[in-house]
Amino acid sequence: MFLIQTERQAMTADTKAFEDIPADAVALNGNDAPLRTPAELAQIVERAAASGDWIKRVRLNTERRWYERIYAGPDHDLWLISWLPGQSTGLHDHGASSGAFIVAMGSLEELRPQGGTFRIERSQFRHFGPEYTHDVRNNSDAPAISIHAYSPPLTVMNEYELEGGEVISRSRIQWEVSRVEQKSSPQDAEDLADDSRIEQRLKAARARLTRVSPVEARDAVERREAVLVDIRPASQRASEGVIPGALIIERNVLEWRLDPSSSARLPGARSLDLQIIVFCSQGYASSLAAADLQDIGLWRATDMVGGFQAWWQRGLPSV
Repeated sequence: MFLIQTERQAMTADTKAFEDIPADAVALNGNDAPLRTPAELAQIVERAAASGDWIKRVRLNTERRWYERIYAGPDHDLWLISWLPGQSTGLHDHGASSGAFIVAMGSLEELRPQGGTFRIERSQFRHFGPEYTHDVRNNSDAPAISIHAYSPPLTVMNEYELEGGEVISRSRIQWEVSRVEQKSSPQDAEDLADDSRIEQRLKAARARLTRVSPVEARDAVERREAVLVDIRPASQRASEGVIPGALIIERNVLEWRLDPSSSARLPGARSLDLQIIVFCSQGYASSLAAADLQDIGLWRATDMVGGFQAWWQRGLPSV
């Protein structure tokens, strides 16, 4: 399973990475703010991708593309989108908005109704004017992340179908600023107010994970689909026992041992696609650790509900 996160629309106050490019006045929107040209939008997404500020915001959704509006200004807005293999936009335009997007991770394909398919690799971008129609999709075997900018800020997407070579209008999607700015419901805010900071952090981490039971973890390892990683300190392993075949990596070196780009990585840590199931004693520290692994790109990382204690209580093998 992939990590699942419900669609979350939020705005960030930190816009330093996006807001140091001067704009030339080429048109005016309703707020009398100068609009950005497609070339300027391309510069904005390039700078946003290079900043790396987006990596901790990314979520994946198995049912549809996940996206978040990460900046909204008077002349343009900025969106972060994740794509699992096979996910696509369908044929659409952006109304009166010009746009640009860059692939920050993985690769995407752009299809034009007039014909032609363009493969966009990491750090490559496309930019376009108003009423530009295309279909963007992830035809690769790995997730992709892209950053998109629109000017004026995106409010409309028109969806189309191809019938006999003709582009036929299908539907119209509209956004309102109130929808985009809403981060949580009043009940969500009420619940968070009752939590300590660490409880809030734990809930946020688990919202990103598709956690597995001890039996599911055992089955995934037996099918050679996952690696079980024990992050408990030596003292806990000595008092509680160990799971045969589990890889022991204590928490303080976890990221260094599993990051494929680290000089201190383990020999088997060669891919960001590796499915890692982390466990601790009771399943609390492991949730935070799995979320941290996702933050460095190990997008399939998760943890085992209940930790070693739940494994032992189920009567699964331990020594």
